[in-house]
Amino acid sequence: MELELITKQSYSAAKELIEKAGLKPGQVLLIGCSTSEVQGFDLGSHSGPEIGKAILDGILPAAKEKGIFLAAQCCEHINRAVILEEAAMEKYNLSQVNAVPQPKAGGSFATALYGALESPVAVEDLKAHAGIDIGGVLIGMHLKEVAVPVRLETRKIGEAIIIAARTRPKFTGGERAVYNDELR
Repeated sequence: MELELITKQSYSAAKELIEKAGLKPGQVLLIGCSTSEVQGFDLGSHSGPEIGKAILDGILPAAKEKGIFLAAQCCEHINRAVILEEAAMEKYNLSQVNAVPQPKAGGSFATALYGALESPVAVEDLKAHAGIDIGGVLIGMHLKEVAVPVRLETRKIGEAIIIAARTRPKFTGGERAVYNDELR
């Protein structure tokens, strides 16, 4: 598997979602990732630390360019904890849990992010502003309401299908309500 291509695809997907979602500095971009799926294998069957790092090498620069916090959803072996920078945990008043991801218990991407952050922490109650699901790992539980699908030009990373989402405020009111088009 060509790691440079994976990095390029990852950067393109993240940059496009950040732009289409209108993410602002200090907001959170969540990534859920199966490196097994990226390699063309079944979910959870072939952890790939080098694949996780290649994806991170694409996504992290795209997030940093816009001042976005990057978060990684871990696998079910550590109860879908989320890895992110301690400053994001403090900003959003999240509760820390004790978990350090590993390639087969948390995931290779989460492990790579944990190693790359200045002060990594694990939390369990994040509600991110946007996200990319790489390989069907189901990130919806960690997105703010209301999640809105975003179609990206980059449709795959490696062999894994990606699905992106942004979030928007709930519409409230009835037939006479007037909505702010900038929040749609």
